[in-house]
Amino acid sequence: MPSYAERTMKRIGFLSFGHYQDVAGSTARTARDALVQSIDLAVAAEELGIDGAFVRVHHFAPQLASPFPLLAAIAARTGRIEIGTAVIDMRYENPLYMAEEAAATDLISDGRLQLGISRGSPETALRGYEAFGYVPDEGGTDADDARTKAAIFRAAISGAGIVPPNPQMSRSTGLLPIQPHSPGLLDRIWWGSGTRATAQWAGEQGMNLMSSTLLTEDTGVPFDELQAEQIAVYRQAWKAAGHERQPRVSVSRSIFPLTSDLDRRYFGGERNSQDQVGHLDGGLARFGKSYVGEPDRVAEDLAKDAAVREADTLLVTVPNQLGVEYNAHLLAAIAEHVAPSIGWSRAA
Repeated sequence: MPSYAERTMKRIGFLSFGHYQDVAGSTARTARDALVQSIDLAVAAEELGIDGAFVRVHHFAPQLASPFPLLAAIAARTGRIEIGTAVIDMRYENPLYMAEEAAATDLISDGRLQLGISRGSPETALRGYEAFGYVPDEGGTDADDARTKAAIFRAAISGAGIVPPNPQMSRSTGLLPIQPHSPGLLDRIWWGSGTRATAQWAGEQGMNLMSSTLLTEDTGVPFDELQAEQIAVYRQAWKAAGHERQPRVSVSRSIFPLTSDLDRRYFGGERNSQDQVGHLDGGLARFGKSYVGEPDRVAEDLAKDAAVREADTLLVTVPNQLGVEYNAHLLAAIAEHVAPSIGWSRAA
């Protein structure tokens, strides 16, 4: 009988933060470099049989920001790989305009968009979303604002009527929906969760769960066990809410199997082999460890990761500034030496 990991782990994708900076050793020195290389890496990943190409969204920082032009470009250059975000900070978004962009991107990709959204994380800018013109209602919180926008966005992509028609321009008698509409996109929205409470909320709402290498709570147990507990809370809430479809769950990990001298030069001295606990956003947070070492050891350790065993999708964070060629090498090494240990098989 196959192991639990073999039954549940189905997809592996890469996650790029899209850093760019004009410094020695970086191949992504400009925003254009980061964008074009993200497209090229997605193409290379698809050729390797990797299942997903995901990008992180940051504002007021030298990283990837507006995701939809990039994802549409990736969609136009690929034919199978899932494309997505991990995650979009909803505090910065106009949910109706975002619904138009998301639907258009999903149609270009023929239904391959997997969109991670959330309240966002601590950022470079102080209340940067206010500069975009979005201020939470009086008495409300950032989380309230993000959840309200998420609800509007999800209603819009579902095809719900939004505004009354102009009788001089339309014969419609009902509320007009956002156009274009991409059927099925609603089931491919993920909520980025950093706590058990937000995971429970995501399950109740019927969104897929996206959990990263950072949890904004700490109970003293190892990171993977706390994250596995978060996933269990999410699935229990999903079941209690009576949602009919099967939910998806992703986790993110930093994985560096050392298969070449170049790998050892870059990561042989990596010391983040244990969980890290620190203060973030006014409370304790727990950061997951990196998996670095000889391929067999990395595969063995990753197979023991409680949250990886529980998830159906693993997102591998990549050092994008090292370039497309190196990151394709890294993904190939993971696909060959590590991923089979967690039940993954290469896409045709």
